Amino acid sequence: MAFITPDFIAAAIALTALSIVSLVALRGWRDWIQLKREELAAGHGAMAHDPHVPHAGSRIEIADLKERLRKLEAIAAGVDL
Repeated sequence: MAFITPDFIAAAIALTALSIVSLVALRGWRDWIQLKREELAAGHGAMAHDPHVPHAGSRIEIADLKERLRKLEAIAAGVDL
């Protein structure tokens, strides 16, 4: 029984607590990833059925084109940006 010292017991308890916390965090991470996958799957399904909703990429491209047009119009009008 000389092998079991208070330091050994404290280390074993700390290792056990760390293991439990790690397992709980891993389970939470996996559940969060699954939730995000379900959200993405639901979002893509809704967009695929509604042809009137543009993709986010095309909205960004339209906004970029509008910004370029605004700058070109300002240059043509002689306004300094």
